[in-house]
Amino acid sequence: MSITVDDFDKVDVRVGTIIEAGINKRARKPAYKLTIDFGEEIGTKTSSAQITEVYTPEELVGRQVVCCINLEPMRIGSVKSEVRILGSESEQGVVLLVPTENVKNGDRIF
Repeated sequence: MSITVDDFDKVDVRVGTIIEAGINKRARKPAYKLTIDFGEEIGTKTSSAQITEVYTPEELVGRQVVCCINLEPMRIGSVKSEVRILGSESEQGVVLLVPTENVKNGDRIF
């Protein structure tokens, strides 16, 4: 299925820094509850991410990640997941998409 450039432009993808990471205890599948800082304009958002096969919470704190920030929030276990973290579904599990250089929190991906 093809989409138009106008459709693609509706997707708001930004860079943020994980500032807190812990187990989402009530998720059906193993997942972390993450708090991500997107800078002053957007603020902090929470997400539940099934990335436990590749990452520990300690490895995640301080890491910049790429997220879609304008999806409707959904409840996953006890977490209101406000953003979707982008990653590759790989043999070893979900591998996060990350900038190769540090950038400002809230920078837009296009």
